[in-house]
Amino acid sequence: MKNAVRSTHGAEVLGGVGGFAGMFDASALRDYRRPLLATSTDGVGTKVAIAQAIDKHDTVGQDLVGMVVDDIVVVGAKPLFMTDYIATGKVVPQRIADIVRGIAEACSATGTALVGGETAEHPGLLGPNDYDMAGAATGVVEADDVLGADRVQDGDVVLALGSSGLHSNGYSLVRHIITNANISYGDNAADFATTWGEALLEPTRLYTTPLLNLIEELPGVVHSLSHVTGGGIAANLARVLPPTAWCDVDRSTWSPLPVFQVLTSVAGMRLEDTEGTWNLGIGFLAVVDASRAADAIAAINRQGIDAWQVATVRMTDRPAGDYEQGAKGVDGGAVRLVGSYAASSGKGAE
Repeated sequence: MKNAVRSTHGAEVLGGVGGFAGMFDASALRDYRRPLLATSTDGVGTKVAIAQAIDKHDTVGQDLVGMVVDDIVVVGAKPLFMTDYIATGKVVPQRIADIVRGIAEACSATGTALVGGETAEHPGLLGPNDYDMAGAATGVVEADDVLGADRVQDGDVVLALGSSGLHSNGYSLVRHIITNANISYGDNAADFATTWGEALLEPTRLYTTPLLNLIEELPGVVHSLSHVTGGGIAANLARVLPPTAWCDVDRSTWSPLPVFQVLTSVAGMRLEDTEGTWNLGIGFLAVVDASRAADAIAAINRQGIDAWQVATVRMTDRPAGDYEQGAKGVDGGAVRLVGSYAASSGKGAE
């Protein structure tokens, strides 16, 4: 575990592993005209219950980094460092090592130093095989380069970036479906050529490095970004649009990944019923200059992530209809999903 953590440390990290506080040399911030610190904190949620059920703990660390660090890149910030917290009923060294190794590997992939953490034993509150985890990260962005709704213009194009699966949201619904269908996480899932538990633990895709590369490669092209987490596509996109803006996200531009189709089939639900809970194959949304949308798609594709256009932003009078607006307390734009999902050969089905 210590080796994994140390692998995320550059010359900026002081004090090594095991101190009461992690230290990070902030001298590099002198190169900024007006550096703004960006911070985020989150957990993995009830996805850890599946990891515990099949005793597989080497992927939930990546989920944690995805939930925390990928929120920072939404404003265009480069992550600097992260800390983690694991609470468990009983410390099992190998299990903790697996979790932290996953966190460290994902931190390395996003250019984030893992400068410290805490493991707490809570017997009586948590069972011996139970644990929960959380993390917090800090990044930096030049004040003039902050991305957000104020940069969005009429006619901007909304690009979708494909997800790797469920990521780390909507697992209470997942577990409800599995329980009601009398499925065990160790059962073979023919649709996925693996067990149900392993299929549902597919780790969260990490977007920080590809998006920072995109911003650097195409200066000024990306206007705002949205991390599709709790609340689904419409609610999260609405948060990064100005109040005067609206857009219709065209479902026909992609086909939700098989995991979503199989789960809704098992539950007897429609994909549309889950739009406020799951990402349905879109992990991030980028609002970009329409004249460079093709360049942005190509740049994202070169980094191994499927990208495609799903909407156009408008600031004209909004048509009648049921739009999501003001999600999570943000006085943002209005978004709805329209049309029908494409067949499984479409975008997002890989």
